[in-house]
Amino acid sequence: MKKSRTTFTLAIWAAIISTFGLVHPSKSQITEATYQRASYFLTNSIQKEVYHLEVIPIWMEGEQLFGHTAYTEKGKRFFITHAQTFATKEAFDPEALAGLIESKTGEKLDPKDLPINFTGVRNSHIVAFRWRNQDWTWNTKENTLSSMPINSRNELESFSPDRKWKAYSRNYNLFVQNLETGQEIQLSNKGRKGLEYASYYGWSDLIEGESGERPERFMVQWSPDSKKIFTQIVDLRIAEKMYLLDFSKEEKFRPDLLSYYRGSPGDSTVVMYIPVIFDLEKKEEKPILELSAPHFIGIQLRWSETSKTLSGFYFPRGYKEYHLVEVDAETLGIRKIYSESSPTHINRDNIFRNLKNDLFILGSEKSGWNQLYLMDWKTGKEIRQITSGEYVVNKLTHLDEANGVLYFEASGKEPGRNPYFNHLYRINLDGTGIQLLTSEDAFHEIYVSPNGKFAVDNFSTVNQATQSILLDLQSGKQVAKISEADISNLKKKGYKFPVPFTATAKDQKTEIHAVYFLPTTFDSKKKYPIIDYTYTGPHTSTVPKTFKAGLMGHQQPMAELGFVVVTIDGLGGFGRSKAFADVSYCNLGDGTTDHVLAITQLASKNRFLDIDRVGIFGHSAGGYDAARAMLLHPDFYKVGVASAGDHDFRMEKAWWPEMYMGYPVGEYYHEQSNITNASNLKGHLLLAHGGIDENVNPSATFKFAEELIKAGKDIDLFIWPSRSHSFGTPPGDYFTKKRWDYFIEHLLGEKPMRHYTFPLIPNLP
Repeated sequence: MKKSRTTFTLAIWAAIISTFGLVHPSKSQITEATYQRASYFLTNSIQKEVYHLEVIPIWMEGEQLFGHTAYTEKGKRFFITHAQTFATKEAFDPEALAGLIESKTGEKLDPKDLPINFTGVRNSHIVAFRWRNQDWTWNTKENTLSSMPINSRNELESFSPDRKWKAYSRNYNLFVQNLETGQEIQLSNKGRKGLEYASYYGWSDLIEGESGERPERFMVQWSPDSKKIFTQIVDLRIAEKMYLLDFSKEEKFRPDLLSYYRGSPGDSTVVMYIPVIFDLEKKEEKPILELSAPHFIGIQLRWSETSKTLSGFYFPRGYKEYHLVEVDAETLGIRKIYSESSPTHINRDNIFRNLKNDLFILGSEKSGWNQLYLMDWKTGKEIRQITSGEYVVNKLTHLDEANGVLYFEASGKEPGRNPYFNHLYRINLDGTGIQLLTSEDAFHEIYVSPNGKFAVDNFSTVNQATQSILLDLQSGKQVAKISEADISNLKKKGYKFPVPFTATAKDQKTEIHAVYFLPTTFDSKKKYPIIDYTYTGPHTSTVPKTFKAGLMGHQQPMAELGFVVVTIDGLGGFGRSKAFADVSYCNLGDGTTDHVLAITQLASKNRFLDIDRVGIFGHSAGGYDAARAMLLHPDFYKVGVASAGDHDFRMEKAWWPEMYMGYPVGEYYHEQSNITNASNLKGHLLLAHGGIDENVNPSATFKFAEELIKAGKDIDLFIWPSRSHSFGTPPGDYFTKKRWDYFIEHLLGEKPMRHYTFPLIPNLP
């Protein structure tokens, strides 16, 4: 059959175009092998590929030895280290234990990955562990196995220190029973539903329907002399609720209504705690009305050793001030020992330690940096500043009061190092003799033995594998190397360490820190789209600092799909000066501006980065960030995935926005809402939420979606009906792949593979 002239001409043009590369083959670069590479770096897989990643000690037998668990080339193994000889050996034979468990319970376990929590060894032959909510003991000499339930104690009752009384609640009132006579005494009689004695409000206390019962809770503190009880009244009478619809019950064809009490910023209709003291001898009830507080702030009073007073921190709403108070248990007189305030917010997690001779140690940011102070309990006056300088004290690690020595962890003290790197120091209580005990330029994770003789130091960086060292705490000397992470499996797969970098922040002077991640298939001659993993919450820093954090997160699996993934700690975050953190006060919506600057500066130095293809994703506060970035920088971020996002802080739980966004609620809440800025969207946006998320209620995502629809914006919406706040996590789940696919399609420009499921232990081609 003779071909037509038209057909012949098209064939010639097709050959020419193909020859000169004007049309690329349509074969997708995304294959099953791509997903396998990414799956390999999901937490459940990668944690088994790095041997001896870290040592988290379980101190035993007077702290002469400690145990730890690690993955090895033989699988999950359990170790004992002797603190005198420094010898480390396996604590027991996992195969023998697996066989004994099977004979005892009928359940067959993999001896290479026993799903137990090893808790120690006694007398060299009694192995203790937890499994299936039971405490188990294995007598290796007699080869016997026994168990008992964890938390066998009834949490709805409490015994006095002298063991003569038992306290409990019934019908919303507090009762005690004399254990010698059996006599029952009702201490309160005003309790009723909504005004409930000796209780507390659990953060996730869900109620079926509108008026169902919330989970039963009980809380009392006995005075050391067993004569008084401190507790609280939970006042729910005017508190408002949030609601959820649970569609996940397979046997039901209508959703269940779930409700829970949750105050939003500025609400007066919140759950309140009213502190109260009961005197058993006088049968008196003494409410401390002045110290009443919303449940999301709570009451932090504790008995003194004398039983005459209670003391603790009191935070007025808004977190702009705190008071260290002492309450007289007889008169209810309140003495303010020490107070501090800030025009922005104060630290709610103060370092505090009582000493002898009416002294105490307090952490404070009043100098602009979190430092330690020695204070007088009677006068509340500062005796001396123990630590000082432009660095951050993170933890009071150990106190040797007898010798007047304090051990603390701090970051930012060593010049020329990453200001987030944590180090261990010792100092005399008079502020002299400060000494650095961990000299390596790395992040140090410290575990001190209870007697203060030894410490285990796991030090690493994102591009330096973990070394685990045993320290003599007094001298700071390294007495033994316990283990070092074996990353030979990673090297065989072509793993490239994350790359730290710095950039200049939006104030045009402050150095901010960041890390980027490369795929194992990286080719410097190619151009890679960039994905920003974000969580700019001011109470944390997101950039990984350790080898483990760099390896076991969201970033490396995402990079394996063909992206360069960045994570950035911009101005307004946690871990540096008070002024650094305050940048985000009333200004949480501007957190990603520093990200844009950092990515732009990075791309100017690296030709393999495609600055025209930038995406962003985050969860919870990071979900807000991701959507906010798409609206605030619509020409920079082309694709975003915002999961479980708190898209309008006026709809969030009260404490977090009130502390960091400001209280009372101002116009800036409206101005920085994703909902009110929905019309700014230009790129591709996937919104996702769990249908029964009681932490960040899905209503904000629905409201945001509605405004985007009204504005005529094309969006994608994913609701996981049976999930609460936790989904799309580093171990991987259904949404993990959905998030991957969204960037593959819209940022990489490739076709995702449908219906791929994660293998338990994926193999890297």
